[in-house]
Amino acid sequence: MTLYDELVARGLIAQVTDEEEIKELINNGKATFYIGFDPTADSLHVGHFMALCLMKRLQMAGNRPIALIGGGTGMIGDPSGRTDMRQMMTPETIQHNCDCFKEQMSKFIDFSDGKALMVNNADWLMDLNYIDVLREVGAHFSVNRMLTAECYKQRMEKGLSFLEFNYMIMQSYDFYALYQKYGCNMQFGGDDQWSNMLGGTELIRRKLGKDAYAMTITLLLNSEGKKMGKTQSGAVWLDPNKTSPFDFYQYWRNVADADVLKCIRMLTFLPLEEIDKMDSWEGSQLNQAKEILAFELTKLVHGEEEAKKAQDSSRTLFSGGGNAENMPTAVLKESDLRDGSIDILGVLVATGLCASRSEARRNTEQGGVSVDGEKVQDIHTSYTPQDFAEGKVVKRGKKKFCKVTFES
Repeated sequence: MTLYDELVARGLIAQVTDEEEIKELINNGKATFYIGFDPTADSLHVGHFMALCLMKRLQMAGNRPIALIGGGTGMIGDPSGRTDMRQMMTPETIQHNCDCFKEQMSKFIDFSDGKALMVNNADWLMDLNYIDVLREVGAHFSVNRMLTAECYKQRMEKGLSFLEFNYMIMQSYDFYALYQKYGCNMQFGGDDQWSNMLGGTELIRRKLGKDAYAMTITLLLNSEGKKMGKTQSGAVWLDPNKTSPFDFYQYWRNVADADVLKCIRMLTFLPLEEIDKMDSWEGSQLNQAKEILAFELTKLVHGEEEAKKAQDSSRTLFSGGGNAENMPTAVLKESDLRDGSIDILGVLVATGLCASRSEARRNTEQGGVSVDGEKVQDIHTSYTPQDFAEGKVVKRGKKKFCKVTFES
C-alpha cells in the first residue's frame, strides 16, 4: 500500500488540489511540505495531534516537514472571532513558546541534519513594506473572490475586521516565501483552511509561474460533530505539566464508543490490518479498544514508561487492580475539617469532584460515589485525617476521581 493510499484508508484526507501530482510527490519522498502553528501558548494540544501524526507519517516516507510558527501573527494578536482580540505577544514570549513547541514536536519529528525545519514567519512578515505588499501581492487577489470563501462568509455575519480580511493574504505569502526559501511545494492544514491554502498556490503560480499543491486534513470531530481535545476544564495539552500523562491517558480512555475506532485509525501507527479486525468489536471489546487507543497515544506523547504508569493507575478505577500513585491528587487540610473530621459531602466539595454540597448529596444518594472501590450512599459517612494517611481513591461517576491525602 502506498503512503497516499494509507492516508485515504485512515480517513485523513479531506481535499486535495491535484491528486495525481500529490501522490507522485509524497509516495516518492519528493515533498517539502509545511504546516502552520500559532505560538499563542507554551504547549501544543490535542488539536495539533493530527498534524503532528501526519508530519511523522510523511517524514517516515522520506518527505521533508517544515513546522511554520506564526510569529508574525503573534506580534499583532490573532483575531478570536469575538469583539475582543487575543493579547499581543512579545518577541521573547513567542521565542519561548517556539522552543517549547520544538521540544514537543521532536517526539514526532526528526529535526537532525536538516531532515525537518522549524521556521518563523516573523522573519519575512516583519520586514514587509505595506506599499510593496499592496503592489506586489495585493494585486493578485480579487476581493469579490475572497468574499466567497467560507471562512469569510462566516465572519461577515458577525462582522469582519480588516485584520481578519488580510489573513488569507498573509498565509498565502507564507507559502510563497517558503517556496522561494526552501523549495516548499506543498501545504497541509485543517479542512477549515482550504480557501487560504488555495490563495497560496495561486500566488505562487501568478508570481513565479510554478505549481504548488495543497491538501487538507480531516478535522478530528466526535460523533456529535464537535472538535475533540476539549474538556470542561479546558484543552488537553501535550505538556505533562499542563495535562498529566494520567489525565491525557484518561481523556482517550473515555472517548465515546462511536469514536474509538475512528481515533485508532486516524491517530495511531498500528497496522491497518490489525485495526480492521477491531471493526466488529462491540460491548466490552470496545473498552479494550479504548485502552489500546489511550496507551498508544500516551506512549507517542509521553513515552512508554509513562503510558504504562497511566494504564496501571486507570485500571485501579475500572477493574480494581493496579497502582493509584499516578492518578490526579487532592489534598485535604485542617481548614476542611469540622470537629476533627470531614463527611463525604465535604470530601467531594473540597477535592473539586462536586461543585456544591447539594450536588454531592445528590450524587451520593444516587449511588454515584465510591471510596477505595466501595460505594458510599450514607451522606453522614465521615473520615478523620488518619483515614487518609495512605491516601484514598475517591470516585464520582465513571470519569471523575482522585487520590485524596491529608496535609496537617
